[in-house]
Amino acid sequence: MPNESTGAAPSPVDPHASASAPQLSPVERARLQQCFNRGTQNAPTNLDYAIEMFTICVIGDPGNAVYLQALLGVLRRKHGPRKGGGLSSLWAAGSRTLLKKHAANAQWRDVIKSGVEIIKANPADHACLLAMAEACGNLMFFEPQGVYLKAALDAAPSDIEVNKQCARYAANQGQFDQAIACWVRISNMKGMGEEAQREVARLQVEKTIVAGQGMSGRPGATRAATGGGDTAAKGDRVAELRAEIQQNPAAIDAYLELADLLERDGGVDQAEQVLARALAASGNDLKVREHVEDRQLRWARHKVMIAEKRVETEDSPDTRSTLEKLRADQLKREIDVYSARCIRYPENVIWKFELAMRLKAGGNHAEAIRHFQEVLQDPRRKGQVSLELGECFQKIKQYQLAAQNYQTAVELLTDRELELRKRALYRAGVLAAGLGDADTARKHLATLAGLDFGYRDVAQRLDKLGSGHDNRPKSD
Repeated sequence: MPNESTGAAPSPVDPHASASAPQLSPVERARLQQCFNRGTQNAPTNLDYAIEMFTICVIGDPGNAVYLQALLGVLRRKHGPRKGGGLSSLWAAGSRTLLKKHAANAQWRDVIKSGVEIIKANPADHACLLAMAEACGNLMFFEPQGVYLKAALDAAPSDIEVNKQCARYAANQGQFDQAIACWVRISNMKGMGEEAQREVARLQVEKTIVAGQGMSGRPGATRAATGGGDTAAKGDRVAELRAEIQQNPAAIDAYLELADLLERDGGVDQAEQVLARALAASGNDLKVREHVEDRQLRWARHKVMIAEKRVETEDSPDTRSTLEKLRADQLKREIDVYSARCIRYPENVIWKFELAMRLKAGGNHAEAIRHFQEVLQDPRRKGQVSLELGECFQKIKQYQLAAQNYQTAVELLTDRELELRKRALYRAGVLAAGLGDADTARKHLATLAGLDFGYRDVAQRLDKLGSGHDNRPKSD
């Protein structure tokens, strides 16, 4: 779909779907990156080899939109502007049965694996692309989900189901203009007029509400609307940059500037495609890769903010489910990026700390402990890291180690880090009470009460300690 960002709505969370996909090991990540590099190097001269390399990447890391875009790109070059067939051509022979079986059993990664083999024969098979997009939605791989559905809409721009899924996805991303365009596109089809009119009206209202809260899904939309001349100038500059890239495919700075302009005025999907091309053109240059990573993190945060605003204006199971999925996707993306940077910069404790915090947030406490312990060498962070370690050890029921780290945190954190100090005192006091050490518990909780008597339930806990009541710690 030219100049539009599309995709399918995430499905409700499935009990069989993993909320946080298995993390790639450093060895596996490096292997896939080598395959991607080989595919990129061979794409100009050996399409079949590039396809096999990118296939390995997509199956190995189905949440990586860069890998997927590279695969679809070489498939389109091989097959040309071929249009997809219906279900009969999609799931011919055993492919139909296999894909349906995986979907029925909520085996979403297997759906993607089977689907890759189908689109290798016909990358414009929109029914298969829809099935793969649904799988990505259930796995919370939202960027690849959008890529699959963009491809489905390119292949079947008049298909009702494709447009409906694209509209729902775009609305969930805060891209209301794109969602409206999908409904308008099918509004004249038989039986669709009333539903399309109703959805367009609803989306117009929602767009106005969200934009009024300063959270438009299109960064820069306000600026574009307030200056026609400026918009025209940007259009001219976009054309100039496209021409420059056409003449010199290695002009990396032109790609980056073009991505900036497209992101401001056309949504993130076009910018992401340009950045994927920049990454390939640069030979996977580290500077470009990290630029792409930073953009992806920012986009993930922006999508969460949009979803939070949607919950405020329309609190429903669907909007809440979308918000939780986007939060999980943001966390996974941050873990992926920070893991990669820890490998690239093994001496940088900042990346290790950021990774450990995300692992802790994702419930991977054992792995978080390992990274936090590596950060202890930084004396500026030792107090906070000891607190985080204490909470991780408590989660895995290593209570003595938790108590030791809480004690270290209490000793090192000062009133200049007041909120962290209060949290450390509370954790240390509650755990000590649970371990039967009333004196230590009373000391820490009394100190906390002196700083903030209204902190959580510290007053009630002190009363229980004073009266000898049971004061076992809460699990949180």
